[in-house]
Amino acid sequence: MVAQRLDGKACSQEVEADLSARIQTCIENGIIPHIAVIIVGKDPASHVYVGAKIKACERLNLKSTHIELSADTKQEELRDIVDKLNQDDSVHGILIQSPLPNNLDEEELTDLIDPKKDVDGFHPTNLGRLVQGRTDGMLPCTPSGVMRLLEWAGIETKGKRAVVIGRSQNVGMPQALLLTARGADSTVTIAHSKTDNIPELCKSADIIVAAVGRPEMVKAEWVKSGAVVVDVGVNRVDDSSRERGWRLAGDVSPEVKEIASWLSPVPGGVGPMTVAMLMENTVRSAENNLN
Repeated sequence: MVAQRLDGKACSQEVEADLSARIQTCIENGIIPHIAVIIVGKDPASHVYVGAKIKACERLNLKSTHIELSADTKQEELRDIVDKLNQDDSVHGILIQSPLPNNLDEEELTDLIDPKKDVDGFHPTNLGRLVQGRTDGMLPCTPSGVMRLLEWAGIETKGKRAVVIGRSQNVGMPQALLLTARGADSTVTIAHSKTDNIPELCKSADIIVAAVGRPEMVKAEWVKSGAVVVDVGVNRVDDSSRERGWRLAGDVSPEVKEIASWLSPVPGGVGPMTVAMLMENTVRSAENNLN
């Protein structure tokens, strides 16, 4: 068996095609969906991610405002920027690119964003809706992208046993909630650094979502034949055979493709879906102003 490819690029193109019609409706009604992205410092990966988001806006005719600040920016300055964006009716989405420099309190800043403009889906109000089983708010982009990718591939989740590796508030926890929500109806176990015998736990899963940030942690022997494996990890690892001296690796070993029925690639799997869901959240926020 060789796993079929959970192709995030192909799926995201379908999402964008659907969004184009919705965006056109907004524009015809005098509203241009608009996202403001705040990035602090010079983290190379962050600038790559922001660049991908800006390109997606250009493809879809969304307006994007890029606010780039130095690493020594004060908390008070960011508070003022978020407050102004909250009050600007032409802005429908606000995103603070993570990670922030250590001198800044990311959680406090996230809490300041108007929940209706929280296109990352990290505000306590939006996460609280998810805990209630509601999916009518702003959903965290990566977990909702995983769900859309599974749907695109026609993968059944109802009644399946799923293991989510990682318990972060922006991926692992909301991923588990979405998988167990009505409609998805999986039986979910969350594994983390204190979980005993993770390999055995994974071996019992029909669906594995790896979101732990450890290069190639999930081995082929952890996966039962025919399981679906979604690799959320994006890790930079040294590789002297490459001209640049490094390569990108997921949280899942490449050998898993010989065991799984479906496997998402890194890059080209979950990453494009995260950006697509960010665009969808921005459009949803703009559509709320049509009423």
